[in-house]
Order: sequence, then structure tokens, then C-alpha cells
Amino acid sequence: MENCIFCKIVRGEIPAKIIYEDDDVIAFNDINPAAPIHFLIIPRIHITSLLDCEKTHQALLGRMLLLAPEIAKEQGCTDGFRTIINTGRVGGQEVFHLHIHIIGGKNRLPGMIHKT
Repeated sequence: MENCIFCKIVRGEIPAKIIYEDDDVIAFNDINPAAPIHFLIIPRIHITSLLDCEKTHQALLGRMLLLAPEIAKEQGCTDGFRTIINTGRVGGQEVFHLHIHIIGGKNRLPGMIHKT
């Protein structure tokens, strides 16, 4: 996608602090971190969201999930981390290119669901 910010990062048109890359994925630090450690893992190919994934993406999705703990440990998340995939507008997705947030640090993260 020509105007997708993450596709521009993949093409090197927008700078990012890349912490991992291979032929299929790139991981980089979030520009608005929610915790001391907050990075994203994205596929190099444009997939809008989980809603747009197909069976042909199965290996890529598995690769992304297996990389999450590996990179998280390298970044300092030795005692756990949070993995988030926002999907669609209602799910809170802001950039419409599939991405996984990995969030962590030294302190326990607050709960995600607030009961009313």
C-alpha cells in the first residue's frame, strides 16, 4: 500500500529504530511507548488486519508469534510481557497494517479490562 506508514518503514522511506528484521518481518520500537519496552512486529507484506489473513499467511503468523518472546527477552523482558493485536476500528487498530505490540518492563503491567 503506497500510503501505509508501516509499508513506508518496510521500504525505508520513514526511519524507525529497527531491532530485528529478516525476509518476512521487521520489529521496531513504538514511537509512543506505553511501557519501558514497547515494540512492534510487522510483516513485510501488507496485510490490513487479522480479519484479512488467509490460510496462506499461517506460516507468517506463526513466525511473528514465535519471534515475540525471542525479541522480548533480548530487549529485557525476562519476566513476562504483554502481546496485543488490535483488529479493526472497533478493536482499537489505528494503523491498518497487521502488527503485534509487545509491551513490558520491570514492573507488572496494569490490567487491561476494567470491570464496571
